[in-house]
Amino acid sequence: MENTALTEIAFKIILFAGNGKSCAMEAIQEAKEGRFERADQLIQEANAELGKAHEYQTKLLQQEAQGQGPGINIMLIHSQDHLMTAMTTRDLAVEIIDLYRTR
Repeated sequence: MENTALTEIAFKIILFAGNGKSCAMEAIQEAKEGRFERADQLIQEANAELGKAHEYQTKLLQQEAQGQGPGINIMLIHSQDHLMTAMTTRDLAVEIIDLYRTR
């Protein structure tokens, strides 16, 4: 895979991960205000966005497993960092929402 195509994939992962993280953070704020239905909707949106990012990641992992890996690209490393942080934020948001829901 050429470097330009790999960088494009990295930017897509960053975009979708960022969208997912933003939805998760907004969901926490909605739960804080007692708007749990909206918080749940935002978590679903976060899941959808993170799912899109994960699809790109999976394609790259499959290529790597087939011996056609793209090599190391700092933008790709950066995108993976964004994705993992966003997934952790979503997981924590779910727990925080549950805490607000039960108080």
